[in-house]
Amino acid sequence: MARKFAKDRFDTHTHALDRVGAHRAPGKRGRAWIGFWWALGATVLLIVVGVFGIFAINNRLDFTNIPGLSSASSTPVPTETVIPTAEPTVDPALTVNVLNGSANDGVAASVSDTLVAAGWVVSGTGNASTDTEPATVIYYADASQEGAARGLAASLPGSKLVVSTVFVESGAALTVVVGNDYVLPAG
Repeated sequence: MARKFAKDRFDTHTHALDRVGAHRAPGKRGRAWIGFWWALGATVLLIVVGVFGIFAINNRLDFTNIPGLSSASSTPVPTETVIPTAEPTVDPALTVNVLNGSANDGVAASVSDTLVAAGWVVSGTGNASTDTEPATVIYYADASQEGAARGLAASLPGSKLVVSTVFVESGAALTVVVGNDYVLPAG
């Protein structure tokens, strides 16, 4: 026969307590999902930061097309296309800069050679800030240079003339930004 012991304070407890002895009561329903959602959120955040980091390292981020943001280093947007009225002239006193805005290599040097052969003084060549210019554009700072700009356009058929002071800092009177419409001469 089993022995009966007298009841003491450990034998009575309310069932509303969360702890029973050394064990915890079962967790609340759905509580395990909180950890899952935090882990998922942290994973997504790390992936997004990593993708932007890779693009930034490779210089593939381009914020120039976002409305309201402007970039001083971007190729200028033509503000005014001029209808030619002055007679085309070749003025060796005016210097010309040639910038390659096309996706092809060696275009600035080829255009420079063409202009030198036509009597122009090319002071420098280089790459534009973009290689996606659709058309060749000749920039000149004021109306007194329109005749020279038209003479330059005669050496580069199909080019557009634009009055702009964007390239004044370059030191040259005229600036040619060669676009993807330019075809390299065979040879």
